[in-house]
Amino acid sequence: MARRYDCNDATDRTTGLREAASAVRRGELVVLPTDTVYGIGADAFSSEGIADLLAAKGRGRNMPTPVLIGSPNTLHGLVTDFSEQAWELVDAFWPGALTLVARHQPSLQWDLGDTRGTVAVRMPLHPVAIELLTEVGPMGVSSANLTGHPSPETCDAAQDMLGDSVSVYLDGGPTPGIVPSSIVDVTGTVPVLLRAGAVSVEDLRKVVPDLEVAS
Repeated sequence: MARRYDCNDATDRTTGLREAASAVRRGELVVLPTDTVYGIGADAFSSEGIADLLAAKGRGRNMPTPVLIGSPNTLHGLVTDFSEQAWELVDAFWPGALTLVARHQPSLQWDLGDTRGTVAVRMPLHPVAIELLTEVGPMGVSSANLTGHPSPETCDAAQDMLGDSVSVYLDGGPTPGIVPSSIVDVTGTVPVLLRAGAVSVEDLRKVVPDLEVAS
């Protein structure tokens, strides 16, 4: 049976983060608040956990799971051919609602879906998420909804959809909103905006003026 913890209560938050970290290490699923919507997550290096995450959402491997990290320094072990412009975007917008698609290190033993050698990675601006990520390392995290349903802004909405497929729910109260992160592909010589979101094109171009927008 799923356990739920109120992260606005100091004692419950401490217990919840400890239980969530233990669950992640066992390859189980947790729901956590982020700076956009609630996410469902698993250890990024647990193939079984990621498979369970996709199954819980009713999602196919053709839509790979993004990765959340607790510090920009974590990127050094995850990505390769990361350009100076990519680092400038990290410096300007992390933690925050910007996802970067980069080439992952070929030596990494993970299976996030059909990624074709890339990973979508982000550092969220939410204290509960950062604390958990700092404790357990990179997590595969997707919005905590059934595919085709609205992304949840509350823990109740996430639990109503996902139920006991998740071991631990971390309730951080309502999230700021349903505007998704902006997604920029930094695998080429010029950054390309794949999805407009919380970070505007204008703000992105203040950092990388040659940003292109995918058609």
